[in-house]
Amino acid sequence: MKIFLWTLAIVVLGGSMLFAVKMMNKADVEKNTIPGQYDTFAQCLKDSGAVFYGAFWCPHCEEQKKEFGSSSKLLPYVECSTPDAKGQTLICEEKGINSYPTWIFKDGSRMSGTLSWKVLAEKTSCVLPKNVATSAPAII
Repeated sequence: MKIFLWTLAIVVLGGSMLFAVKMMNKADVEKNTIPGQYDTFAQCLKDSGAVFYGAFWCPHCEEQKKEFGSSSKLLPYVECSTPDAKGQTLICEEKGINSYPTWIFKDGSRMSGTLSWKVLAEKTSCVLPKNVATSAPAII
């Protein structure tokens, strides 16, 4: 009987620990506290003064964000659409954004469409991640 109780206690304790670790990991992912694979590149884009203007309903904007995975939280993204998707925010109107995605760079130049990481690196002087050739598609 003692062996059964000890075994049961170990199973319950072990299961509780696994559950706690899993919940902590889930919370970290939800809060975006786990570093992403491309954090350095995404942060460099932001630090360079580049700005990515897009809309939540824009498939090309989502495609651009997805290329960065969890590092997309660091992109210099500005939402241009009103919540009802029927209008544009004032900042995007003032910047003359008329297609999505549009990137505006520190030198004032702008490019529209899903940009390749190579183009983003060239426009910002950011260093491409070593594995970018296999991880991020070159679109433009």
